[in-house]
Amino acid sequence: MATEINAEDVSSSTIDPLSVPSAEEINNNGSSTVVDDVVESLKKTEAEEFGFQRPEMFSLNLSNTVDPYHRHMFLVYKNVENWEPIIEKADKDSLPGFLAAALKSHAEKTTIKTRMTICEGPYGTESSDGDVFLFPEMVKYRGLTSNDADKFVEDVLVNGKDWVSGTVERLEGSYVFVCSHGSRDKRCGVCGPELIEKFKEEIESRGMKDQVFVGPCSHVGGHKYAGNLIIFSCNSTGEVTGHWYGYATPEDVPAMLDQHIGKGDVIEKLWRGQMLAFPTEDSQKVAEEKLLENGGTAFANGSILEKGEKEESQASAEGGDMVKDAGSCCQGPNGVSCCKDGNVEDTTNVKKAAEGVKTSCQERLSAWMNGEFEQNEVYAGLAVISAVATIAVAYSIYRRSG
Repeated sequence: MATEINAEDVSSSTIDPLSVPSAEEINNNGSSTVVDDVVESLKKTEAEEFGFQRPEMFSLNLSNTVDPYHRHMFLVYKNVENWEPIIEKADKDSLPGFLAAALKSHAEKTTIKTRMTICEGPYGTESSDGDVFLFPEMVKYRGLTSNDADKFVEDVLVNGKDWVSGTVERLEGSYVFVCSHGSRDKRCGVCGPELIEKFKEEIESRGMKDQVFVGPCSHVGGHKYAGNLIIFSCNSTGEVTGHWYGYATPEDVPAMLDQHIGKGDVIEKLWRGQMLAFPTEDSQKVAEEKLLENGGTAFANGSILEKGEKEESQASAEGGDMVKDAGSCCQGPNGVSCCKDGNVEDTTNVKKAAEGVKTSCQERLSAWMNGEFEQNEVYAGLAVISAVATIAVAYSIYRRSG
């Protein structure tokens, strides 16, 4: 029966003294050959003890092993080799320390629970220390500093205000964060890098470098479930989701890309849980306040309209579902792209949440007006109009003849 490693944090490996060569063996075989053999032996030991071959793999139920939360904030800070076991506590005067303290001090001011994780800039993105990736809002704030931390949390995360102290960019595509925090736990330190390399390989072979971005992140909880990863992407209804997977191996990566990201289908056997939707009452209140500030109209039933919209479009203003609106995503031809405008005019995450998504009818009407329909769609529309006109003429002739 499979056994579980009880310690949550495993920081060092055990080396069999019998595997260390003697001086005589080194002299007889040559130093370089012996060193290579030792390295291979250590790699094999690590794989068996901490990697995908470890005895505890697949021994526990994964479902519902994620603590409830509504928003995920990733802070780009140094690289995985330089991360302390508990980054935000190792240096409280660092940006992670200030940001963690700010989140804690403002936690009681909102019902939206935000989780903070450290990361390297995802592969394929232009990122540097101090950049913040925010999900489900799908935005990146550039160049946050220690002096900005408290104000950023209060203004942007708690009150939904514009962030005027730095550049804001909308995110497109899907993002995969793989726990690779080796100084915190050896299991993630062994499994994480292998998963990332496999993702890079499969992403490149599929020509998806501009659609899927992957990178290492710090501890997310549940080292015993390594490989751990989180995928932020759009589902078929346009919602930005954050699904957690555990016990993931390199062999699972193609399915992650083709099944989860490509089709929006969750891989149940590896699924740990997911980021929750924003609390409806709280998100509705914030969204209404933001739209009212910008000349919108609030209605008794909770619907909200932007300035200039017609009342008939109330049904399409989904004011109470911020997670759906925040993503402003839809499936592309291959089911992997988020359709966003790269030019950010509104930098407020909550404002984008209220304004981001239009109904499919609105989108199709806009596409028609802008000449974005495919030729066959135009012909189909004209055919319908022609048919209706023909029926009307025939009916008119019939009435006259009667």
